[in-house]
Amino acid sequence: MKGEDQARSLFGIPLTDRPKWQQFLICSSGFFFGYLVNGICEEYVYNRLQFSYGWYFTFVQGFVYLILIRLQGFTTKQMVNPWKTYVKLSAVLMGSHGLTKGSLAYLNYPAQIMFKSTKVLPVMIMGAFIPGLRRKYPFHEYISALLLVIGLILFTLADAQTSPNFSIIGIIMILGALVMDAFLGNFQEAIFTMNPETTQMEMLFCSTVVGIPFLVVPMILTGELVTAWNSCSQHPYVYGVLVFEAMATFIGQVSVLSLIAIFGAAATAMHGSGLLLIAMGIILKMLPDSKPAPWIPTSNVNARHHRETSSEEVESVELEDEEKKPLV
Repeated sequence: MKGEDQARSLFGIPLTDRPKWQQFLICSSGFFFGYLVNGICEEYVYNRLQFSYGWYFTFVQGFVYLILIRLQGFTTKQMVNPWKTYVKLSAVLMGSHGLTKGSLAYLNYPAQIMFKSTKVLPVMIMGAFIPGLRRKYPFHEYISALLLVIGLILFTLADAQTSPNFSIIGIIMILGALVMDAFLGNFQEAIFTMNPETTQMEMLFCSTVVGIPFLVVPMILTGELVTAWNSCSQHPYVYGVLVFEAMATFIGQVSVLSLIAIFGAAATAMHGSGLLLIAMGIILKMLPDSKPAPWIPTSNVNARHHRETSSEEVESVELEDEEKKPLV
């Protein structure tokens, strides 16, 4: 039985009996909304507030996910897969989230999105090696994906020439997240394929519960646990932004899992690349213009001041001449 034959819904909206285009539209809308809000919040927290604590923020986000999943009515009694199924998946999931968020300390938002949008090629390549999937694609699809990746990389290199926030450390971090994302999407598809009874809530809940402890090690090794705790304690409103972001990305995550279950990892990556680029364009359009005031050479300022002073002196002389003239 294939995953797409399993009855599925998205936040109470039935998907199974709808045409494919409606399923895609509903799931894509949730994905687009979630990651649009996520991009705005990340831009605000990392670039405006200068808080770059990717591991800690992922840690907080995980607890928000668990609360939201519990409010959806999910319990462990509804699980259809053993816990061990989610161990590798959880480690990769948390690693991907942590590296993605942390990379914003070294990359600007457009550069990060460009790299994340190229994941369709590694997703396709890795799909051939995932047990239970072993998916193969026609040669022309690999060529199409390769051309997309090359185009996005060239666009990113142009950004590197103009952006002051473009570091090799950030590139390494986002490439690591990219590889993890490729494994993650294919492994999620394999679980849905081998056990069609798996729900999106089970996938997200188990991945989060098992994955949260994996975040403790990098937080301690980097010293981020103490630093982030102290910084956020001094600015508690940051937690409000994080909770709001987590609620939005929760919708995006469940929507992505629905897309993977119905259309597969590669198709989701391809559609997701387009939606991410659209979201990036909207976010950049919404950001305030921070261009500095045009520089005026000192000589020009002095010359302009001299001209204004001379003009005032001429007007003063003319007024005196007018006063000296007889009335008749």
